[in-house]
Amino acid sequence: MSSQAAEKEPEPAADAQADSGGAAGSEQPAQEPWAARRDLDAHAPKFDFRGVNRGVVAQHVIGDIITGGTVEHHYNFGGFGNEPVAGEIPAETLERLAEDFVPEGTVFEELLETLRRERVIVLMGNPFSGRRTAALMLLHRLGALPVRALDRDVSPSELGLRLTSGDGAVGHVLFDLEISREHPLREAHLLALRGRMRERGAYLVITTEVSPYVESTVALATWHPPEPAAVLAALLPRRTGADRARELLALPAVAEFLSRERQIREVVQYVAVLADEDRERIERYSLEALEQQVQEWFEEAETPVQLREKAFLIALAAFDKGPYALTAELSDTLYKALRSTGDDTYQKPIPVFGTHIGKRLQKARARRYLADEETEWGPVTQVQAEFHDERVAPMVLREVWTGHPAARPALIKWLNGLSVDGRPFVRTRAAAAVAVLALTDLPSAMALIVEPWAGAQESRRQLTAVSALTLAHRIGAPNIPRIVDVWSTSVQDPKRCWVGVRALGLIGPERPAEALDALRTQARHQYDKKQAQGRVGAGDEQVADELPQSVALLLLSEATDAAVTALLPQLEGHPSAHALALDGFLTACERQDADRRPPMLDGTTRSAVASSAVSRFLRVALNDRRTNERAEDVLRQWLRAADRNPATERALSELLPQLVAGQRDAARLVHLLDTLQGPDGGPRPAVAERLRTALTRPLAHT
Repeated sequence: MSSQAAEKEPEPAADAQADSGGAAGSEQPAQEPWAARRDLDAHAPKFDFRGVNRGVVAQHVIGDIITGGTVEHHYNFGGFGNEPVAGEIPAETLERLAEDFVPEGTVFEELLETLRRERVIVLMGNPFSGRRTAALMLLHRLGALPVRALDRDVSPSELGLRLTSGDGAVGHVLFDLEISREHPLREAHLLALRGRMRERGAYLVITTEVSPYVESTVALATWHPPEPAAVLAALLPRRTGADRARELLALPAVAEFLSRERQIREVVQYVAVLADEDRERIERYSLEALEQQVQEWFEEAETPVQLREKAFLIALAAFDKGPYALTAELSDTLYKALRSTGDDTYQKPIPVFGTHIGKRLQKARARRYLADEETEWGPVTQVQAEFHDERVAPMVLREVWTGHPAARPALIKWLNGLSVDGRPFVRTRAAAAVAVLALTDLPSAMALIVEPWAGAQESRRQLTAVSALTLAHRIGAPNIPRIVDVWSTSVQDPKRCWVGVRALGLIGPERPAEALDALRTQARHQYDKKQAQGRVGAGDEQVADELPQSVALLLLSEATDAAVTALLPQLEGHPSAHALALDGFLTACERQDADRRPPMLDGTTRSAVASSAVSRFLRVALNDRRTNERAEDVLRQWLRAADRNPATERALSELLPQLVAGQRDAARLVHLLDTLQGPDGGPRPAVAERLRTALTRPLAHT
């Protein structure tokens, strides 16, 4: 495949050749550094690490790091576990639930009348919305006692057979009836159940999730929980008194807690936390609840469907606020890798059609929305998906990496595939995921992912290593500048050295002097090697070509003044440093912006330091036989840009006189202005004559 075709056609993210380190991308030219920085800025996620534990090891993530002594799991409103048991519900349990039940803002009274009239209702609601408690409270309010919980391991058609007259129960509840393609819920089932209930003078409430396998004629009751603020306002005064409750509810931590999407189980537990009045616990409970949710997602109790949704959660963490379709597509490649862990012979086909998007995102506590995604071809509107809480994404990645090490081989295989994907967004998000892993566990992330990528044959994989290091540094991973400095000054490994040199240009703006010193050291290595050997290998040539590119990135960063100040002395240094300074400067000057002044020229209008440095560099470049033609080409480009942009013309009118240190310099610039051609050999631009006049007028008086 040609490099051009490879760039246009996205590669399969889990391609075997890519996973094995083959030559899928080895012929592709390295992405141009400006494009690399553009992709990082456009596609990198905005991870929120507030309160997220960092640098932990696996055995601590799932231990007492969260609550201090023991990890408390409060999964539901009424204290039932994840798997409800069959049998009579104790009367004291019902009374306790009734004390804390908050019906305000719900359709509870309407449901009560429906149950009284129909004898059987199907209560449909989201998980952890309090639907089980609502079912019990409906029966309790009707006085349908005692209440018996039915075994949920039953199909809708068999349910009537489980209702025996000898159990003495008046109220019956079936938690989380499983409705499927093989066992749909039909109107006939409910008619039979209603007849049975009327015969016995009893009532039945069935709870279930949203399902497409319910006959359209079945009347469903939908349960929506009360607002979290209403629950807090109703329950807290019962524990603390009205005045103290008002003070507690006015705390900033409570407002922050209520500002995020919440489950009823979390709200009820927060009432107990507030009542204890432990300010530290009140402050950190929002994060604790999130930690517990993420851990719960990745607990055991595996089935293929559950594993597929776990893969989706991990993919959503990597592609949060990205296109839903892409996230779902790549989550299935991870699912394939995860389910083969420990059993390479497991080749059961992946279901083509799975969970509905709405239900899938609801379980992930996420939402979908329309937004523009930046692409190489401009913005494109897509259906995006994001977690309700922006802290979840890094937390999921950390939990999987440190809390479940057995998942690492599959996760690494998946990330390897993403690193050579043809879509810049995918590669950038793969790098961002690895950056989070590096923040959590730097030694493992480096040894298992970043270092193999840095030494790979595929240029895309090397570029993703650069992005991973850059993003890891942005989010605070330790020791990244040290790693980059060591790699960039290496003389033994050209591939790793190239990654280090490219990364210096991207992370160097905060430490330009140190970055330029490392680039100068490598330039000297390359100079000495060429002098000793007469020639260098292809890997060293790539490193040498990259050095001025990284210098240019530094010069065109937010640290322009510091960079040019550190670079200027190199003009008087060793020949390798002199050449690096001029080549890097001219590379920066050659960078054009069609809509504005050329970036390097623009810097001269905003800073006296930059203005002085640019004129000095240009004078040296114009008088250096190796670079004078290139410097003149830069001036021609700027002049043509000035013909389109008055601001560029003003900047040049101030710069050109500063380039004249003698008659020879003046003659060169006048000749350049007199012979300037328009784009594609067109007529001489009018700006050339105006600038010539502006240049020669002050010279005539000297």
